[in-house]
Amino acid sequence: MVKYADAPQASVEVRIAAEPAAVWPLVSDISLPAQFSPEFQGADWVDDGPALGATFHGHNKHQFVGEWTTTSTVTAYEDGAVFEWTVGDLENKTARWRFDLAPDGDGSTLRFSAEMGPGPSGLTMAIRQMPDREEEIVANRLGEWTGNMQATLDGIKGLAEG
Repeated sequence: MVKYADAPQASVEVRIAAEPAAVWPLVSDISLPAQFSPEFQGADWVDDGPALGATFHGHNKHQFVGEWTTTSTVTAYEDGAVFEWTVGDLENKTARWRFDLAPDGDGSTLRFSAEMGPGPSGLTMAIRQMPDREEEIVANRLGEWTGNMQATLDGIKGLAEG
């Protein structure tokens, strides 16, 4: 059984017919995914970013939850290769999101991964209201994440190859 407290994960990957140097500016543009995800609406840097330790506000919208803003911290950053941010409290995160970019022959491989929980989020409230449906709630949310993540990677691929 998949429990929210177990920090379930999702990931998607795509091969891009463009060198990492051409893909990286797209990956490290914190607002770019808003062009492709129906949930993520954009972000604003609080500190100068992207850089390790920099923070930003992310703006989101979901048909059942409404609109909300999060605060995230860049928790891994390797120029040209890794861009990771943690949502909420670093010791009890709401989520962690990560791009990994690597050379792949004459192109690149881009992986987008995420981990939910164990800190409180909008999902926590739904699970409290329907504890007997926790596994279904978590699986549905992971499905939404995976769809949005794939749309983001497909969009980045289209921009990088176009």
